[in-house]
Order: sequence, then C-alpha cells, then structure tokens
Amino acid sequence: MGRSEMTEFRNPDAVARMRADFARQGAMSAMGITVADVVPGRVVLEMPFNADFGQHHGFMHAGVITSGMDSACGFAAFTLMEAGAEVLTVEFKCNFMAPAKGARFRFEGNVVKSGRTLTFTEGRAVAVDGARETVVATITATMMAVRGMTG
Repeated sequence: MGRSEMTEFRNPDAVARMRADFARQGAMSAMGITVADVVPGRVVLEMPFNADFGQHHGFMHAGVITSGMDSACGFAAFTLMEAGAEVLTVEFKCNFMAPAKGARFRFEGNVVKSGRTLTFTEGRAVAVDGARETVVATITATMMAVRGMTG
C-alpha cells in the first residue's frame, strides 16, 4: 500500500481528536471495530470475527468489510488535516479478492496524496487466522476536508 508524503501531523491534537471522533461512531462500536495503530497518514483498525455480521455462507459481510476499510482510510486522511477540519468520504471503490474468513480482521488505511480539500487514500482488509493472513479486499477512496462543521 502507498504511504503518504507526510511524516508529521499538521495538527498536534490529531490523534486525540481522531480517537474521540472514532469513539462517537456507533457503527464501529456495534461491529467491535477498534483502533490498533495511528501514525501520520496511516490508521489501522481491528475487528474480531462476529457471526452476527456474517453473510449467508458464514463469511464476514462485504458491507462490514467495506465499512472498516472506509473508516480506516477516512481517519488516515484526517490525521493529515489541519485543526478545525473534519473528514467526509467523497467516493470509494472496493475490490473483493477472497472470502472474508478469519478469526479477526485488520483494516489498513493509507494516505497516497493529502491536499487542502481532497485526500486520496488506499487501504485493504486482511483476514487473520493464527499466523495466516489473507488480503480479502482493497479500497481506493477520496476523502474531503470539511470546515465550519458544528456538532
């Protein structure tokens, strides 16, 4: 996956703000998705397998996989935004390469190019089963810095 050209946060409070915003997302909490790692331009989220979020063949549902990747990419973009900016997804495209079968899942989001308004990201979902790791999906996503939001 690509890495951002940035190596420092533009906002010194980026990690604290990111974690606070993440904690307010009921969807992430309901799915059991947690923050595993945050560095400038990269966020890693994790989730244990939960049959309640499976599809009819017993694999993790594609919508759940997509949600994890979207959040990882969005928050990776957020880490490089200036103070006062919020992040919203503009568009994304996902490719599914293998059934989402594993004991847990890792969602990696990486900034490819960070601009003032638009940030281009890519990510992937990895199924983890013991020592075996399988990339089950990839995403390319465009995120937007939004200013002046309240609440």
